[in-house]
Amino acid sequence: MKLFKLISALFLIFSINQEILAQNNKNMEVATFGTGCFWCTEAIFQQLKGVESAVSGYSGGTVKNPTYKEVCTGNTGHAEVIQITYDAQIISFKDLLEVFWQTHDPTTLNRQGADVGTQYRSVIFYHSEPQKEMALDYKKKLNEANVYDNPIVTEITEFKEFYKAEDYHQEYYNNNKSQPYCNFVITPKVDKFKKVFKDKLK
Repeated sequence: MKLFKLISALFLIFSINQEILAQNNKNMEVATFGTGCFWCTEAIFQQLKGVESAVSGYSGGTVKNPTYKEVCTGNTGHAEVIQITYDAQIISFKDLLEVFWQTHDPTTLNRQGADVGTQYRSVIFYHSEPQKEMALDYKKKLNEANVYDNPIVTEITEFKEFYKAEDYHQEYYNNNKSQPYCNFVITPKVDKFKKVFKDKLK
C-alpha cells in the first residue's frame, strides 16, 4: 500500500513537472539576427534574461550546409547570424530589437568595422508576421527620428533555413577571451552593452 502511494505521488510530481515544462515551451519563440561577426552577436544576446540559447550559424543564402570557409568567400549568399530561443514572457521580440539596433551599426552596407562582405550584413530574418511588422515599424521610426547620421540599411526578410556553424564557433568569445579579436573588438562592445542594458542581464 505504501509503495502504491509512493508511486502515485511520484507520478503526480512528474505530471506536474511535465505540465510546467509544456507551458514553458509554449512561451518559447525564435529570433534570427545578423549584426556582423556572429562571435560578437552571440556574446551579447546570450547574456539577456529570458534567452535560453544563442546559436551561431548561417542563414539567407543558397548553399545547403555551408562551411565557414565557404561563407567567408561571400559567394554563398549566407550571413553570419545567431538563432535565439527566448521566453517571450520574460523578454519580448521588441526588447531583442532594441538590443539589436543598439549593439551594431545598421547603416553600413555589408560591413561592421573591419569585417567586410555580404556575410557581415545587418539583417533580421523574421519568423512571423508580427516579427516582420515590428521590425519594419522599428526601422521606420528610427529613420524618421534621424537616430543615425545615415539611413539604416538593415535587411528585413523572411526566415528560410538556419545552418548551425561549426562547433568551434559556439561560445567562441567565452572560450577565447584572450584572443586578439576578442580582446580588442568584442570585449569593448560587450562592456558597453552591459552598461546600457544592465537591467536586462541574467
